[in-house]
Amino acid sequence: MTEVSRRFALKVLATGSVISATRAEAGADKAPIGLDKPVAPKGAVGMLYDATRCIGCKACVSKCAEVNGLAPDTGDSGGKWQMPEDLNCQTKNIIKLFQGHGVDANQQSFVKQQCMHCVDPSCVAACPFEALTKDANNGIVGWDGDKCLGCRYCEVACPYEVPKFEWARLNPKIVKCELCAHRLAEGKEPGCTEVCPTNAVIFGTREELLADAHQRIEQAPEGTYFEKRVYGEKEGGGTQVLYLSAVDFKKLGLPDLPERSNANWGTRVHGIVYKYMTGPLVLFAGMFGLIRRNWSKHVTHLQHDQETSGDRPQF
Repeated sequence: MTEVSRRFALKVLATGSVISATRAEAGADKAPIGLDKPVAPKGAVGMLYDATRCIGCKACVSKCAEVNGLAPDTGDSGGKWQMPEDLNCQTKNIIKLFQGHGVDANQQSFVKQQCMHCVDPSCVAACPFEALTKDANNGIVGWDGDKCLGCRYCEVACPYEVPKFEWARLNPKIVKCELCAHRLAEGKEPGCTEVCPTNAVIFGTREELLADAHQRIEQAPEGTYFEKRVYGEKEGGGTQVLYLSAVDFKKLGLPDLPERSNANWGTRVHGIVYKYMTGPLVLFAGMFGLIRRNWSKHVTHLQHDQETSGDRPQF
């Protein structure tokens, strides 16, 4: 795998050869992205969050900050309490509350938000220097600061609006949940699943979690779970963080995505645009034609001004 440092990336941009420098072949430890039918690695791990069991204690939020060495986000409390309103550069995991209004006034639900560790992640497909990668063994989407240019394409590409940029730092990072990979390497589970008092969020392999989720749906009374569906099983190509809820997933802030991933769509578009370099050639030809036409107009105006200059009054 070609190593790409920040300094080298800047040099590449300066010479205009970014595409050729960043499209190295995927290494054995990185999962391929943008496939027609993406499949999670056999050892893919993840989380199952059951909103019907969450009591909103936010123990997972505090534990996440602790095990990841994140400074408490106390801005909204005047420095007194950790109370982030959303994911940010100090918060990788958060619990939000949905409170219905009008006809939905009786609906209420907590929802956990963090990186979804997509089966076919858009952030990885969008990253031009492979700073974001998907592990071919466990499927975790990780970030490598040595390769990150800070372009923030990952922020734009993510349909869940997860990656956050450290705007206040001189050498900023992209901050997102990495499923406590450092704890998994030690034989531990993610901090959030370890401390949840009601097992509203549990850790396991994606295969085990899907089986557990469908079993809960089958055994629960009618109407317990929304549409008897597991969010993340197919949405956007699938995710390794799965959801069960009694409330419409869209109301909880989870986007309604097609089964085909954005990464796959992007790969198809690039394949068409750049096939045989047809797209760039057409673009450059069009730009050349536009410049030539405008220059011709400019020359015509100059000639006209020169021809009529003798008729102008002199002062």
